[in-house]
Amino acid sequence: MDYEPPKIVFPAPAYPVKVVGGAAPDFEAFVLATFQAHAPEVSEAQLSCRPSRNGRFLAVTVTFTAQSEAQLAAIFEALKASGRVELVL
Repeated sequence: MDYEPPKIVFPAPAYPVKVVGGAAPDFEAFVLATFQAHAPEVSEAQLSCRPSRNGRFLAVTVTFTAQSEAQLAAIFEALKASGRVELVL
């Protein structure tokens, strides 16, 4: 039996994206601005942040309505290209 990952049905409400990067004071604002460039409706209320145990990293989870696979790909690419992001899930 072949395994096929589940398909995402768009628009996908409450779609979470976790972004991990260095714990700079402006990292949360950077993540928000990057999301808003591709999904203008995203607001600060849709972000949750959690520092790593030693405080070196910050995990920012953005929960929003993803409109398309292309939109998600553009957001992931912009975050990775910034050089500030360690991981995007």
